[in-house]
Amino acid sequence: MNKTWLITGCSEGGLGAGIAKAVLRRGYNAVVTARDLGKVQSIVKDYPDTALAVALDVTKPDSIAQAVDAARARFGQIDVLVNNAGYCYRSSVEEADRGGVDAMYETNFFGPVALIQAVLPEMRARHSGAIVNISSIGAVRTGAASGYYASTKAALELMSEGLAAECRPLGIKVLIVEPGAFRTHFYDSSLKGAALTIGDYQDTAWKRSPQNAVNQRNQPGDPDKAGDVLIDVLERDDAPQRLLLGNDAVKAVRATLEGRLRELEAWKEYSVRTDM
Repeated sequence: MNKTWLITGCSEGGLGAGIAKAVLRRGYNAVVTARDLGKVQSIVKDYPDTALAVALDVTKPDSIAQAVDAARARFGQIDVLVNNAGYCYRSSVEEADRGGVDAMYETNFFGPVALIQAVLPEMRARHSGAIVNISSIGAVRTGAASGYYASTKAALELMSEGLAAECRPLGIKVLIVEPGAFRTHFYDSSLKGAALTIGDYQDTAWKRSPQNAVNQRNQPGDPDKAGDVLIDVLERDDAPQRLLLGNDAVKAVRATLEGRLRELEAWKEYSVRTDM
């Protein structure tokens, strides 16, 4: 049976769209989802037999259930779930609106959890399947205005680590993907943020607020290449737990982890003083 991928957040011009295109180009079935079906028609139009466009809002349980049911009705089962839908709410920690932060958590964390819970029963029954959670290098390091966004991705990653430990004996792969900067709409239409009210942050958080953001469209990552990489990795028996995407991601994460190790060694004398 041909494997079926269910991919969230596939609006044209994004990372999800690039993944969906690669999946279809390589002959797999793809359930291509977005809140607005008009934004995925260009992806599915040339694949009437292997593509299914489905409206999906990951923050709504009924929408999740309907999308999963539609995928099963059309293709029989879901073999790979890609949790890609998400966005960034930028704000200083102090200026953030609780409702804005909660809404981002519903999309970036609780939505993926609900989808995982929806597909796991059939994967467990078959002892096969893969769950791909799209995180960010922001889960490894972050900066002004991105603390809340990074926290959603860090939560997603640690949940995924626990999930991997639970699912590995069941034959189900869990892959955490940490992209660097990709040439997508993330830096314009996917940016939201709090009102700028506290002038003390004008040289830090305000500089990275959506109000001041300009998408230069010069990011190094090519979303159309990401799908081929994911397919190649998932087809390997030794797939990693984490996969970085982009040379910029490799450099940034390496520098961050090396910095943490240096700090650990520098302060180890104090760390071990708490032992009995």
